[in-house]
Amino acid sequence: MAFAPDGRLFFTERPGRVRIFQNGQLLSEPALTLTGLHTDGESGVLGLALHPSFATNGFVYIVCDVEDPNGPFARLVRYRAVGNTLGEPAVLLDGVPAANIHNGSRVHFGPDGKLYLSFGDAASPSVAQDLARLNGKLLRLNDDGTTPRDNPYSSPVWTWGHRNPQGFDWHPVSGEMYESEHGQTGNDEINVIVRGANYGWPVIEGPATRPDMVTPITFFTPSVAPSGASFYRGMVFPTFRNDLFVAALGGVSLLRITLDASDPHKVASIDRLMQGKYGRLREVVSGPDGFIYLSTSNRDQRTTPNRDDDRILRLVPVQ
Repeated sequence: MAFAPDGRLFFTERPGRVRIFQNGQLLSEPALTLTGLHTDGESGVLGLALHPSFATNGFVYIVCDVEDPNGPFARLVRYRAVGNTLGEPAVLLDGVPAANIHNGSRVHFGPDGKLYLSFGDAASPSVAQDLARLNGKLLRLNDDGTTPRDNPYSSPVWTWGHRNPQGFDWHPVSGEMYESEHGQTGNDEINVIVRGANYGWPVIEGPATRPDMVTPITFFTPSVAPSGASFYRGMVFPTFRNDLFVAALGGVSLLRITLDASDPHKVASIDRLMQGKYGRLREVVSGPDGFIYLSTSNRDQRTTPNRDDDRILRLVPVQ
């Protein structure tokens, strides 16, 4: 999900659609319908981001999985929004192996104006430790898909040793990047991302340590299956300001992670909001109105959906 400056909410549906919610209504026609996708398991249309200058250039970035006789692969495509339709596709990154599992991917612009995206290990753990491969990594690109000159490895790779990263955002005060990822059996992680660092998978995970690898600031066992992550920047919920919210799939809740005021690399408390109320939660973002928006993921064959699934929810203060 991503909000445009004019208040439109763009969001993806994994089978191949990009939809728009505008002026209180879901537009009947998708902005884009993709074909030729691999949509089995955890695959499909995954990440979506709007360019920081979207109001003038209309650029929308989408990560999707493409079917291929040699096996599915992920692709980053830039589109241009003309009205409520996406067109003029330009492939910026192609051929990243995809799979039915460990296939998480998100794409966001950072405060430095660079484009960041994540890829899971696509069920091949060893590739996360191979700097020549893009799976199991966080990547950093220029907005045209080229590699920034100040990247640590003269490649798109920003950090490595990730298993299945499905969410990341930047702290509103420090500007540091925080990331959520699935562990193997439990050991779901929340990490502070440091340029060029190795986050250990599959050598270490959870509380394990090694001098040349980074240990998370907190982890979850049993698993909560953390997905989208977003810091709250609004004013509507003043007690939530600068807290990290993480949508939990297996944990069927919204995680509110409060960081230590004196050391934001330490977790002060973790609350589980709406536990079990709406099922599996996939994404969380702050809206321009200061409210918190969530998407459910109950039609992903991991649970029994309710009649109204799947949904986008809006959290507002209690009156």
